[in-house]
Amino acid sequence: MDEPKINISFEIALLILLAGLWGSSYLLLKVALQTIPPITVVAIRVSVAAVFLTVILVLRGESLPTKAQTWRMLLVQAFLNSIGAWTILAWGQQFVDSGLASVLNSTSPIFVFLITLLLTRHEPTGALRLIGACLGLVGVALIIGTDALKGLGQQVLAQLAILLSAVMYACAAIYGKRFADVSPPATAAGVMIWASACLVPASILIESPWMLQPSALSIAAVITLGIFCTGFAMLLYFRLLQTLGSLGVASQAYLRSCVGVGLGVWLLGETISPIVGMGLFAAVLGVAAINFSVRSS
Repeated sequence: MDEPKINISFEIALLILLAGLWGSSYLLLKVALQTIPPITVVAIRVSVAAVFLTVILVLRGESLPTKAQTWRMLLVQAFLNSIGAWTILAWGQQFVDSGLASVLNSTSPIFVFLITLLLTRHEPTGALRLIGACLGLVGVALIIGTDALKGLGQQVLAQLAILLSAVMYACAAIYGKRFADVSPPATAAGVMIWASACLVPASILIESPWMLQPSALSIAAVITLGIFCTGFAMLLYFRLLQTLGSLGVASQAYLRSCVGVGLGVWLLGETISPIVGMGLFAAVLGVAAINFSVRSS
């Protein structure tokens, strides 16, 4: 039987939306961390997302997976996607400027490419996709500003933690292809339920959240993170894994900076310098090269 046709324009539009949601998470995370410690921030984030996604499941008339094997796989996905990656990213962002953190965390497509080429070979690689992955990273560095890279080599452990989170994102994008037989809402809800089950007890044991006095702004930031940048974003993420593939989904890391620049121009009347313009062009070209192999059939 022929595979269903993919409307590549629509999928790229969803990829841009996902990039916008995850791109805004850096700022929201920074605000949340002002008065809430990192494990508690992530615990609240995934718990809000779990509730949101469970409601979506009920409204759609769907149910959570029932097989034990599926739940074991969801635990692995939860660790790669959120329990591990978001916790070490939140810790690292306490010590690293947001610009440099964005560049370091945008390396995940490079890691997806390398893991796919050297280990899994689960989807096509090739020179064009490698060029796209490298070009996109150069674009991100130009957009954010090469001055951000001057901090490389300082706070080394924090920078390595952010790079490790990018590696885990890459592994999550590859491992997430295993859920082709589970609907995106059910997969996303299962992942967030596991994340909540692990991170809420960790928060209670390590950070004593009942002793905190978080600001209203931090609370609003973490709730927004949970609903939009996590719950809704995960729905898009697991859908796009099946349509654009691991490297295609990972390429949204490059679009995040483009979205940020676009919002600045649209909402704040900012102008685009020639260097930033070159970065935008390189990032978009990189995403196009990575997704060039995705065809409507």
